[in-house]
Amino acid sequence: MRIRLLSIAILSAAACFVFAQEQSKINLPQDKGPDKIDVSGYPAELQSAYKLFTSKCSKCHTIARPINTKMQRPEWERYVKRMMHKPNSGISDKQGKEIFDFLVYDQTNRKDKNPNAFFPALSDDEIAKLKAK
Repeated sequence: MRIRLLSIAILSAAACFVFAQEQSKINLPQDKGPDKIDVSGYPAELQSAYKLFTSKCSKCHTIARPINTKMQRPEWERYVKRMMHKPNSGISDKQGKEIFDFLVYDQTNRKDKNPNAFFPALSDDEIAKLKAK
């Protein structure tokens, strides 16, 4: 029984890895930007949320993607909810709120100060066209 459970766990982990690799095959312009943020000046709870954000969001796509994308608050809310419902995201409601709070703070305090340095979010149609290539 124990060996069977271990086998199931290994196969599940492998499936998650393959799923993440499949999701990340598409390269968006945002993926080519920086993949880290200096959050040392952010409030402590948002520094903690940054760690959660990088851990959870890098499962399915580059962390550079959201770091280099600018969105308004309602767009970030929609985006985070959408990501929470992806298979194997492992993002709970509480974690989704923390990630959302981080993204909104970062948008307001970093991206909005230099909007030309960041990419606008792509529409679903634009992403579909990139996937088709």
